Amino acid sequence: MIQRDIRKRLRQLLNFLLLITFLVSLITGLIKFPELQRFFIFVYDYISAAKISWLHDFSGLALVILIIIHLTINRKLLFPWLNDILRKLIQPKSGKFKISIFSAVLIIIIIAVFLFLSYWRQPINLTDVEITDYQGEKLGSINDFRENSIKGTQYIDKNTYKLEITGLVSAPESYSYDDISKLPSYQKVVTINCVEGWRAKILWEGILVKDLLKNLTIMPEAKTVIFYAVDGYSTSFPLDYILNNNIIMADKMNGVVLPPERGFPFQLVAEQKWGYKWIKWINKIELSSDTNYKGFWESRGYNNNGDLNGSKFSQ
Repeated sequence: MIQRDIRKRLRQLLNFLLLITFLVSLITGLIKFPELQRFFIFVYDYISAAKISWLHDFSGLALVILIIIHLTINRKLLFPWLNDILRKLIQPKSGKFKISIFSAVLIIIIIAVFLFLSYWRQPINLTDVEITDYQGEKLGSINDFRENSIKGTQYIDKNTYKLEITGLVSAPESYSYDDISKLPSYQKVVTINCVEGWRAKILWEGILVKDLLKNLTIMPEAKTVIFYAVDGYSTSFPLDYILNNNIIMADKMNGVVLPPERGFPFQLVAEQKWGYKWIKWINKIELSSDTNYKGFWESRGYNNNGDLNGSKFSQ
């Protein structure tokens, strides 16, 4: 009798752990999902991106292990109603498994929902046809990107647009869209790699950030370049990274003017950096002495360096 009671309590504990790990995996998955992420940004004020990622990965692994343990011990599904679904899902007939109409519909619905959440995105309407290859190199598409901005797409009027350059310079400057467009333009194929797992190889075209700075007198104590966007996003780089590399501030991709969804009027092409460093809708550049400045995602747990060959998260 005591042993039976113990087994019952263990089964209850197992079911409880299954429920908890499922909910943790589901909730953290929704928080991390690119198109939904902006609705859960408040969560990152209480728990770091590294911790959320850790919880998602390990709760998923724990869930699989607990399911295997449950099936091994009980030899049935997690809840009684799932057994009824299983009987409808797979019907033995003539020694073979037959997939019922119910199961076929259920499977189709599950696959459709997964594909919709993972891959469906409204194609961007372009005024020009984008280039698909460059000097024999196959390019990705403008539509290969995931929508993960913190406040959604920003729409900027180029006629009123101003780019401010402030901070540790002899005198602040302000450039219009036309002013920037008159600077020498450069092209380069660079792949953007997102911490979410997707990537896109794009032909970027625009001006060099160091060309914007070369006519300014930068004070000796300046060590950091901070970029700001109209939606409140920010990120930073060592000044040497900007001055010693041909870092493009792009206004075109694949031969097409940046659409608003991709950061019009300017997106930073932060080579060898994770995608969260590729700031869009740039409207301000600040020269600073603060080598520890942390931008939007960096202050929420992502690595401040953002190097592709380094850790995604702060140590």
